[in-house]
Amino acid sequence: MRISDRYIGKQVLLGTLYAVLILCLVLMLGNLFKKIQPLLVDQKAPLALVLRFVISVLPISLMYTLPWGFLSAVLLVFGRLSAHQEITSFRVAGVSLVRLSAPVFVIGFLLSLASLWLNTNVIPRSKASSIELLYEQASRDPDSLLKPGVVQGNFKGSGSDVQKVLIEGKRGEWVEGFHFYQLSNSDLRERIYVHAARAALAVDDVKSQLRVKLENAYFETHKADGSIEMVFAAKAEPLLIDLKTPKYRQMQASTMTNAEIREAVITSEELSNSKKIKLVSEITKRYSFSMACLAFAFIAVPLGLGARRRDTSSGLVISLLIGTGYFLVTMLADQFKNPAQVTAMLWAPNAACILLGLIFFRRARFK
Repeated sequence: MRISDRYIGKQVLLGTLYAVLILCLVLMLGNLFKKIQPLLVDQKAPLALVLRFVISVLPISLMYTLPWGFLSAVLLVFGRLSAHQEITSFRVAGVSLVRLSAPVFVIGFLLSLASLWLNTNVIPRSKASSIELLYEQASRDPDSLLKPGVVQGNFKGSGSDVQKVLIEGKRGEWVEGFHFYQLSNSDLRERIYVHAARAALAVDDVKSQLRVKLENAYFETHKADGSIEMVFAAKAEPLLIDLKTPKYRQMQASTMTNAEIREAVITSEELSNSKKIKLVSEITKRYSFSMACLAFAFIAVPLGLGARRRDTSSGLVISLLIGTGYFLVTMLADQFKNPAQVTAMLWAPNAACILLGLIFFRRARFK
């Protein structure tokens, strides 16, 4: 190994590490306040839940921060080397630009392998775990399912029925001003309205039901024939409301491993064609994202050299533009319905980075 390999490799690795740490911190804080802030502030979720959530979100953030951090590090390192005329010194000593870039490609390849392992094994389980934590908190504190003044529709009725719940306030272990609505698009089905002065909530996690014990309750049923039935009760037996299956228990592509996705596509007869395409495209997306580090290595080196003439901070702007464009194009793949079009769109950013990188490399060699 040459001195240049150790010199450049060390700077790229350290730069990648610092960039990934900063980007992970930003993304984790964003996820923390977006997903857990209501439970953290309104429901006073325990600190242990917050720590577990942060740990589960960390691998998810690496999906984006690892290639983005590597891209930023290479741009900044080669921009600085070029600005200080170190690249010129190496080339005068007989070291070609391609040979100088060898450590970058080796690191990019190794990071792509690490990304592949994360994207196919760790991240799907982390996504499922982060959603499950929020449901666990709701099971531990059923009141956290409901927020005063906000209509909650996280319930399922039979057939075309829609169930919604609204509460007016909370006091201790009770909710006050409980309103329950069961609506239907069909005129042949009953519509139900329930109101209680206060109610106690409990979650049956086995049956996935919300059990509501009512006090000073009023039941109003609109029959299919147009008649209305009204009932008053000082106390009522638990009203059972079926909860929607938590997202982490549903067939959600992002929370399934590749093996689980392939098995679901082959064995499940209930899946629509669009759902199968979405499941299969998730596998393709994981492989294409895993190649991002290696693809960025091709384009980052020549662009880093070109950014030297003004200031090395322009490397940050370039990395921001490339990274944003890369991930935006992959997101557009969800708009296509044809499997071949989805695959082409997902691999297009990698192909573009490699092709443009080769063109820029050729130009940089003769400068």
